[in-house]
Amino acid sequence: MLARIRNMSSTQKPEEFYKKLKEQLEADTKWPSLYLYKFILPTTSSQEKDLVSIFDGLGAVIKTNLSKTGKYKSYSIKVKLKSPDIVIEKYKEVGNKITDVISL
Repeated sequence: MLARIRNMSSTQKPEEFYKKLKEQLEADTKWPSLYLYKFILPTTSSQEKDLVSIFDGLGAVIKTNLSKTGKYKSYSIKVKLKSPDIVIEKYKEVGNKITDVISL
């Protein structure tokens, strides 16, 4: 499942979004489970190390891909997590620490 955090409606509060995401994750997935995060950063960003460090020690497999124009770099991060709460915790941590990230 891919969460589209940046596509949250302007009227939807983050708490509501995360509540719905948690409900979807609980309904669709047996935990612990592999989860695939997708993030995009501008190639000019100095926050790649910050993004990667959020998943340090979790056994995450991180794959990167440069956009055709070279302006953006995408990160696919696959990691085994214990619960939907941890999935959401990581999204929040990324959102709080990485200022120019796009989460898909």
